[in-house]
Amino acid sequence: MPFNLTKTAKSLRKNATRVETILWSQLRDRQIGNLKFRRQQPIDGFIVDFVCFEKKLIIELDGGQHAQAREEDRKRDNSFTEKGYTVLRFWNNEVLENLTGVLEVIRRKCL
Repeated sequence: MPFNLTKTAKSLRKNATRVETILWSQLRDRQIGNLKFRRQQPIDGFIVDFVCFEKKLIIELDGGQHAQAREEDRKRDNSFTEKGYTVLRFWNNEVLENLTGVLEVIRRKCL
């Protein structure tokens, strides 16, 4: 993995958004099914918001900028799907307004 991608991932972890911090507080420390999640993890030339390697589950949080980047997100998701990953995407406002629902979707995918 390129050094700059690792460096970028570390920077993203240090400068997490409010929404990432909220979701991370619910995913960390094996709180869902005793599964380990990682955040801002480089995978195949991309940095994903959260991943559980055991379940091959990627979770992406999308802000307003993703409304214009739908085609790029679709290509990226297809790349992960081809490698056996499941990708869940949530809008930031979903996490803020319905964290319980978001966590339930994640639980169901994991368990």
